[in-house]
Amino acid sequence: MLIRKIVIIIIGIVFIFGLLGWLGLQIQPQPFPAYSANKTQQRETISLPGGLPKPVEHFYRVLYGNEIPVIKSVVIQGRGIIKPFMNIPIPVRFVFVHNAGKDYRHYFEATLFGIPVIKLNEGYIDEKSFFISPWGSYYDKPNANQGANLVVWAEAILFPSLWITDQRVHWEPVNDNTALLYVPYEDGEENFIVRFNPLTGKIDMMESMRYREIEQGQPKILWITRSEESSTINDMDIRVTISVEWLDQGKPWAYFNIEEQDINIDVTEMLNEATIFKPFTKTN
Repeated sequence: MLIRKIVIIIIGIVFIFGLLGWLGLQIQPQPFPAYSANKTQQRETISLPGGLPKPVEHFYRVLYGNEIPVIKSVVIQGRGIIKPFMNIPIPVRFVFVHNAGKDYRHYFEATLFGIPVIKLNEGYIDEKSFFISPWGSYYDKPNANQGANLVVWAEAILFPSLWITDQRVHWEPVNDNTALLYVPYEDGEENFIVRFNPLTGKIDMMESMRYREIEQGQPKILWITRSEESSTINDMDIRVTISVEWLDQGKPWAYFNIEEQDINIDVTEMLNEATIFKPFTKTN
């Protein structure tokens, strides 16, 4: 009888903690402070070049017209969810910083009841990747470098003029709704399959072969990036949602709701490793 009571108490405690944990994961964090003093700066443009594959040319004409902006740096902020463990959705707020076509840094705060409980830093600077978290870190691992370089170019889905203005990038045709995007990596190139929506002309998804594991000898896995225009998700006013997925998992493991994007501002300090584990703040 006593053992039965103890088991019931333990089950009750587990249930209560599980319920509290579930409730805590339903609450979105507050966004980071807006970079209101650093809104999009004056920028130069180039004319849309000729010779592009048909769906690529259509995409750029729909998005920009005949003049393509030259984007040199981007700061992207927002909130979303990640599912790193057992498909459990964890709310996050994030800042993505890009020295366009070269370096990037991601800063995440995972939250419970809207309170930051875990801080993560990762990035790719001077062709070397890094990942810093409470449970482990690594730096300049070859497999991670390959994946991080793909991120440099995949996240340009939010500022795709880079794929035209960077002379190291080129496009090749596939069919009326598909093209290959070639990007530099070390002494060679890698590529994305870019699939365009036949109705809107915009990008539906990008696919590339990427290492998921940092250990040598592991295979590459098809990595999929999608972009969706939205008005609101979870009562958040946003412009676009980016999802990322590994093919063998069958569904996206992360959704990033983009709430602010500032272009051609000074990102030198934000890419400095000295700011690791410190929230980004507005710079005037």
